[in-house]
Amino acid sequence: MLQGFSAELKRLSIFVAICLLLGWLTGHLLLVLDIGVLAYLVYMLWQMSRLNRWLLRKNDEEPPEAAGIWGDVFDNIYHLQRHQRQEKENLQAVINRVQEITSALKDGVILLDWRGHLDFWNPAAQRLLGFHTKDQGLSVINFIRHPRFVSYFEEGNYSEPLELPSPRFSSKQLQFQITRFGKNERLILVRDITQIHNLEQMRQDFIANVSHELRTPLTVISGYLETLADNNNLGPTWQKPLQQMQQQTQRMALLINDLLVLSKLETTEVGHNQKLIPLDPLLHSIRNEAMALSGDKEQEITLSCDGNIQLLGNEKELHSAFSNLVVNAVKYTPAKGKIAMRLWKDKQNCYFAVSDNGPGIENKHIPRLTERFYRVDASRNSSTGGTGLGLAIVKHVLLRHDAELKITSEVGKGSVFTCVFPLH
Repeated sequence: MLQGFSAELKRLSIFVAICLLLGWLTGHLLLVLDIGVLAYLVYMLWQMSRLNRWLLRKNDEEPPEAAGIWGDVFDNIYHLQRHQRQEKENLQAVINRVQEITSALKDGVILLDWRGHLDFWNPAAQRLLGFHTKDQGLSVINFIRHPRFVSYFEEGNYSEPLELPSPRFSSKQLQFQITRFGKNERLILVRDITQIHNLEQMRQDFIANVSHELRTPLTVISGYLETLADNNNLGPTWQKPLQQMQQQTQRMALLINDLLVLSKLETTEVGHNQKLIPLDPLLHSIRNEAMALSGDKEQEITLSCDGNIQLLGNEKELHSAFSNLVVNAVKYTPAKGKIAMRLWKDKQNCYFAVSDNGPGIENKHIPRLTERFYRVDASRNSSTGGTGLGLAIVKHVLLRHDAELKITSEVGKGSVFTCVFPLH
């Protein structure tokens, strides 16, 4: 650009010198200078016209020949055009590659603009939700009208996926996961989880049916064992075997009852039989049950309630969750240990905590404590008579009340289990 500018200055200097010479020779200096300026302006307009005509052409032709600064302008614009065209081709190649990848996915991919309107979708999303080309630019809620999806979409909390029946195929179950990106744009991943859903339903039905079927023979066995234990004709040799059989029968009965409770929690609709529950009398009842269970261990079990707190929920489910936490504390806290039950609230949440000074739990076990049948120490469950389902029941009850369980523990010092209920 500097070389062209220098050349243009030289050309202009020579042109002015010629005009001055002609003006001096003819005796009309001003007139000749005016004509020279007008000629230079006409030259500039002509070059601008050439530039404009070249830019308006859509074909990829080289720029017109020009010298000086105009030559540099033509060349620089041409190089910028080529660079821009190359960048565009590279970007288009990336877009084509992304489209090829998304087309190969079995999961549906939907891109929404900042308004929540359809911008792009892959063939899997079209197959699962029935989109057409004319639907581009329409709101996604026009196609997925399920109230739970509308609430999920508008609330904006996408930390967990949402499972719903397919709006197109009643026999299919879909999972929706929304992710924000860019300027409030959203990406929706749609996954067909029909097979997983059916397997889960089969598992739930199997557990529920087996648990129900086992109760009758177990009741018969338990009845005969009680009859044999009350029979004075049996010698002392049979006392210990009968006692052990009765203990194992009771453990089996507890396991079946817990499985039935879990099955009911998984299959019953959320919000079933909910009402405002005064928690003070409920927790006093649980404390009395814990005192009876503690028996000869002489544990100190205290209860602290901040005011008359009420909670919207299912009383039977909440009793089961709170009772499981307190019963676990009684089982694992040594004799004459301390167990504290505390209920309080702030502006956002209501809290119920059970703390003890038992053996504590290593941090590596805490994330898995709510899994079914997970054992920190296999020997502990057999010695305490636990089923391994108590905390799983607590987790399911809290999920049904939009609550969460927080666990803190230190080996040798004890544990704290806290239920956090949002007040909304």
